[in-house]
Amino acid sequence: MPQPNRPGPPAATHGTRTAHGTRTAHTVTADSLVTVDFSPRFDGHSRPRPRRRPPGPYRRLFALPGTRAFTAGNLLARLPMGMFSVSAVVMIAGSRGSYALAGAVTATGLAATGLAGPWIARLVDRYGQARVAVPATVTAVLGSLALLLCVRFGAPDWTLFAAYAATATTPNLGGMSRARWAHLLRDDPGALHTANSFEQAADELCFMLGPVLAAFLTGTFFPEAGTLVAAVLLLTGALLFAAQRATEPPPRAGSATARTPLRIGPLLVCFVATGAVFGSMEVVTIAYADGQGHRSAAGAVLALQAAGSCAAGLLYGALRPAGPAERRLPVCLLSMAALMSLPLLATRAFDSLWALAPALLVAGMATAPTMVTAMTLVQDRTPEGRLNEGMSLVVTALLTGIACGSALGGWAADHVSPTAAFVTPAAAAVAALAVNAVSRIASPNSRRTH
Repeated sequence: MPQPNRPGPPAATHGTRTAHGTRTAHTVTADSLVTVDFSPRFDGHSRPRPRRRPPGPYRRLFALPGTRAFTAGNLLARLPMGMFSVSAVVMIAGSRGSYALAGAVTATGLAATGLAGPWIARLVDRYGQARVAVPATVTAVLGSLALLLCVRFGAPDWTLFAAYAATATTPNLGGMSRARWAHLLRDDPGALHTANSFEQAADELCFMLGPVLAAFLTGTFFPEAGTLVAAVLLLTGALLFAAQRATEPPPRAGSATARTPLRIGPLLVCFVATGAVFGSMEVVTIAYADGQGHRSAAGAVLALQAAGSCAAGLLYGALRPAGPAERRLPVCLLSMAALMSLPLLATRAFDSLWALAPALLVAGMATAPTMVTAMTLVQDRTPEGRLNEGMSLVVTALLTGIACGSALGGWAADHVSPTAAFVTPAAAAVAALAVNAVSRIASPNSRRTH
């Protein structure tokens, strides 16, 4: 006798996911096992879903909390660094009719900055960035405004020197930004390399756009417009930067008794030679453009060198550094020495400003990688409690080199020829390579100081 159909046991359903992301469902009904594949089908016409690409190094860098905010404020405050000297020269020379007086005033401010910078940075290390940077910036802004008023109302010449010397209290905002990255990324050397590369590219961008903006403001509105706008940008950016307390490195109470950062002495000499490359190249290029009858184009040609350095810095930061910085620095210096000979070769072969322009663009591409690698060594060899002071000493070394290079380049342009004067930046680059080689022989086992 046939038995009536009885309902089987309830079906059990289980889902699995394979290693390739496909989805399947397994169902047991009575004595049958049913497997259903829910993975997407590819019929040759529709495209498979693309895999999400991992974020790039710069995107990962600015994904860290607070980094975008302090970077925005810092860039705003650093842009005037390329505006003040140009604005001061135009303002003073236009009012007093003397480029010699304008040059002497700006040189005094440069020397005062070199002397005051390390002391301001030492206070930053000891008491914190916000507590020192804000009053120091306010003092510098008041000095700029005092210079503007002295020029505007015809004050005696000595007041110009006094007012511009007060701007030496401007804190090393680029160094403070690098100190924040070093604090945030102390356990990630690869990301710190990217951050240092970005900071160097930012320096190049600010010094490329700053003079252009200053020239536009002073020429379009009134001679004091460049100084006024630069002072407002500096104060606004510094206040925004100092307000980001979450990313600020903690002050080091024992920084006053920490080992001196002068242990980076050989690196400082290397920075002096590198600064001489910058200073001499600027003066020699202006002299050459003037000799070609295109002095007004000198700024645009020099901007190409900064543009090449900026692009190379961003690319260098996107790459993973191969080997320690001690081994990479000689390669970078050798590349800089080789590429700095291109302007000399271009002017001798073609004697044209159109040939010099691409040569400067390519020559600038060696600058940022060299500076980034050398700055990484400064961070490694400077005691942690005096990092801002060490970076400020680097700025002093660069300013010293720029002043020496400007003098040597100007002498060569006057006494030899503008074309032959391009030997000066090439020789300065070779000197930087030689200094590094001698320091490596004298101290082959440099290690980090804590």
